[in-house]
Parts: sequence; structure tokens; C-alpha cells
Amino acid sequence: MAVTDLYNVKKEKIGVVELNDSLFGVEVNSHILHDVVRMQLAKRRQGSACTKTRAEVRGSGAKPWRQKGTGRARAGSRQSPVWRGGGTTFGPKPRDYSFKMPKKVRKLGLRMALSARFLEENIVIVDEFNLDEIKTKKFISIMRDLDIDNCLIVIPEQNENLEKSSRNLPGYKVIPSGGVNVYDILLHKKVLILQPCLGQLEQRLLT
Repeated sequence: MAVTDLYNVKKEKIGVVELNDSLFGVEVNSHILHDVVRMQLAKRRQGSACTKTRAEVRGSGAKPWRQKGTGRARAGSRQSPVWRGGGTTFGPKPRDYSFKMPKKVRKLGLRMALSARFLEENIVIVDEFNLDEIKTKKFISIMRDLDIDNCLIVIPEQNENLEKSSRNLPGYKVIPSGGVNVYDILLHKKVLILQPCLGQLEQRLLT
């Protein structure tokens, strides 16, 4: 098993912690990471864009002018796509962009993302991170002590004080261990994990 330092919020080393190689020592495959991120972003798309076809555009069904003798091109409908105000040809319609991937592949992608950050030495393990009140200034002070300016913070459970203290700051995101995902890990330079989350991640990704 790999070993890394364990810190407190003042960045004082207070011990070491063993990391499971099945979670932080996986060989990284960029294609799998790409596919998992693409799946996540596709799920987020609203897919609500909608245009009207010539059958849906409001207007009369009368023929604009007679077929022959006017010198103009033939026209049978004012809703024709070639006319101003007419329908749209092959325009977007509401659709679902999401697609599924096997659960094993999604878990593997998450382990690869954690392994990639660990190989880059961008995983920081902290024993605990608690705030007595919602205070952005206090959160910034702790981040400065840890020398971290862009970070995904993984906590064992919902923590309102921590989440609200950080939500107005660009570059930071607080997320429970059950919501950790590939996109957020790759989006942030560092991943700060509270020590109790290690067991939760192992239970989620290795079972």
C-alpha cells in the first residue's frame, strides 16, 4: 500500500496514512476518463432546444399565387422553409442526450481519476475540517495555511457551515464522499480528502 502524510488544517504533519492501491494506484487510461466525463456532461444537457417545422408554423394554407403565368417561382405554402417566417428544416427538437455506461466502468474511471491526482502528488489527506460558523474569511484563512488555491474538498457527510463558507469562492467545491465524480476531480488541481472519507470511498468503489 502507498503511504502519504496526514495533516491538520494548519498543515502540520500529524502522522501518515496508508492508501489502498486498488483506489489510488490504478493504471490510468485516458480514454475511459474521457468517456466517463462525456457521459456526465451529456446528462447535464437540458436538450430543450426546439424549432418549428413547416407543419407547425402558424399561417394560412392558401396557395400564395397561381401556379403559372406570374413569372415567379412556383409556391404552394407560406410556411415553406425557403420563405422568411417559414418553418425550419432539420432544426433541433427536445431530446435526451444522456447515455449509460456500465457501472464497473464508471467505478473504474473514478478510481483512475483519484490515482491520476495521487501520481501528480495532488491528493491531500486532512484529519478533520470543521467550522463553528458560516464564515468565508475563516475558510480562506485555512486554505492559505494549507497553500491550496483550487481544490475539491471531499467530506464524509453534509456540512452546511463548510459548504456555505466556500460556495462564493471560485476554484473550490465541497462535496460529500457519496457524490465524488470524475469530472469534479479532473476540474480541480488538488483533491483534499478528510480521513474518514477514505473508508467510505473504499466501500463505494471496491465493493
